[in-house]
Formats: sequence, structure tokens, C-alpha cells
Amino acid sequence: MKKTYKVEVDCAACAEKMQEAIKKTEGVKDASLSFMTLKAVVEFEDGVDPKEVMQNARANCKKIEDEMEIYL
Repeated sequence: MKKTYKVEVDCAACAEKMQEAIKKTEGVKDASLSFMTLKAVVEFEDGVDPKEVMQNARANCKKIEDEMEIYL
């Protein structure tokens, strides 16, 4: 399952770091984050709860860039 989320991030370098943090989150199969559109497309592993996974992904991203936001 794929879902798209609106994100708020200040620079392209931070967006790339956030993308990697999302990809490394347990339950995420793949992810891409576009600084130009301020959207993240996340593909989830089968059988996971996307809301729970994205809460964990958001927490991982906050460790990198505290001022970023993923709108769940």
C-alpha cells in the first residue's frame, strides 16, 4: 500500500535526510520525498498499520530536523 503525505521542510538536504530516515523506519518498504512538491510517498510493508509506522517515521525525522513536519 502506498500513501502520500504533505511535509514541511526547509531545504533539499534536509529533505534527503528525512527521506532516508523514513526508508529506515520499520514497516516501510520504500519512500520518496520531494522538496519541490513538499510531499512524501511511502510504500508500506504488508500487514502493518500505516498510521503507527508514520508516527515512528515522524519521530525519526524529528531527530534529524526538529522543525520539520509530516502531516499525518
